[in-house]
Amino acid sequence: MRRRKLAYAIMMGTCLALFILAWAVVRRFSPPAAIGMSVVAMIIPPFAVVVANWNVDRHD
Repeated sequence: MRRRKLAYAIMMGTCLALFILAWAVVRRFSPPAAIGMSVVAMIIPPFAVVVANWNVDRHD
């Protein structure tokens, strides 16, 4: 359980960091790169949920 929570937190932290960096820093230099970073950030949460719920019925 602890490993899954840690993986979820890392993935969601990465997602948040990508959004913040994309629209606070990168968009000034390259708007297409900022959009690409946002798309990647939008793909991360579904995978984070799958990781967090992997083998949820098993007791770690």
